[in-house]
Amino acid sequence: MSDKSMLRALRGEAVWPPPLWLMRQAGRYLPEFRALRAQADFITRCMTPDIATEITLQPIRRFGMDGAILFSDILILPWAMGQSLEFVESVGPVLTPIRSRQELERLQPDRVPETTAPVMETLRRLRRELPPATTLIGFAGSPFTVACYMVEGGGSKEFAETRRMAYADPDLFGSLIDLLVGSTARMLCEQIESGAEAVMLFDSWSGLLPPSQFQRWVIEPTRRIVQSVRARHPHVPLIGFPRLAGTMLGGYVDSTGINGVGLDSAVNLEVAKDLVRPDVALQGNLDPFALLTGGKALTEQALAVREALRGRAHIFNLGHGVLPQTPPEHVAELVATVRQG
Repeated sequence: MSDKSMLRALRGEAVWPPPLWLMRQAGRYLPEFRALRAQADFITRCMTPDIATEITLQPIRRFGMDGAILFSDILILPWAMGQSLEFVESVGPVLTPIRSRQELERLQPDRVPETTAPVMETLRRLRRELPPATTLIGFAGSPFTVACYMVEGGGSKEFAETRRMAYADPDLFGSLIDLLVGSTARMLCEQIESGAEAVMLFDSWSGLLPPSQFQRWVIEPTRRIVQSVRARHPHVPLIGFPRLAGTMLGGYVDSTGINGVGLDSAVNLEVAKDLVRPDVALQGNLDPFALLTGGKALTEQALAVREALRGRAHIFNLGHGVLPQTPPEHVAELVATVRQG
C-alpha cells in the first residue's frame, strides 16, 4: 500500500500538514505554459504526449505539489466519440449540439480507446517521470456536466436547452447519460491501467439542479461509474466534485461511494464536516481570489482552511481552478503556507 501523502488522505487518514494540489495548476498563469501554448492549439496539446507531459510537469517542478493532474479536458471524451469540438479564444468550447435521437446515435463510443491512446501514453510517461512522492491523478467529466456541453453546444450560465431536455425528453437525455456513464467508466479504467493512481470526476454544473434532478442525473450516474471502476480497480480511490451541491453534498457522498469529495469555495467547512462522514477525504476549498490577491489575505484564508479541517482526512486545494492572472509567486507562497508546521 502506497505511503504517498495524498493516497493516505484518500484512505481516510488525517495527514499533517495536508497534501496539496490545485485545480488548473498547469495553465495560463505560468509563463512556461504560455510559451508552449503558442506552439499548438488546445486539442493538439492534449493529444500530443510530449506537450501534455511537459505541461503536467511544469507546476510540479516549480512548486512540488503532492498531486499532478493529467493535462487534458473533460470534452476530449465526446470529441473522441465523434462530436465536433473547437476551442475558440475568448469564447471557449464550441460543439455541434446533440438534441435528437439521430444525432445521439451518430456518436461512436467504440472509437474512444484508439482516439485517446495518446492520452494514455501521456499517463505512462508521467508515471515514469514524476517524483516518487507525487500522486498521478486522472480525471473525466461527470455525465451531467459533459452532457451540458454536448446538448448546449458550448458553455452557458444556465444550460437551458440541457435542463429543458432533461424534463421534456428524459428518455433521450437518459440515453445520453447512459452512454456517458459507460464511456466514462471505461476511460477512467484505461487511465488507471496507464498509470493514474487516483481519478477525479468533475461535475462543475451539478449545482444547477434541484434535489430530485440532482439525484437522477448527478448522484445515480456517478454511483454507477464508481461501481464500474471499483469492480476492475478496487483499491484505486475516486474523488467527486459536485460543484455548488450545497446541502446535497452528504447524500452525494453516501450514495456514490467515492473516497474523496471536492468542496467549492461556497461550502462552510463546519457544515461539510457534519455532512460528510469522517472516512471520506475533504478536498478544498480556498477561494481562488485569495490566491490571486496574495499577501495577508492569502495567508489568513489558507491557514483558516487548513485549521478548520485539522484532524480530518484533508487534501488542500482551491474551491475552483487557478485564475489565469494569478502571479506564480502567490502559488509558491500558498505551498509554503500550507506546509508550515
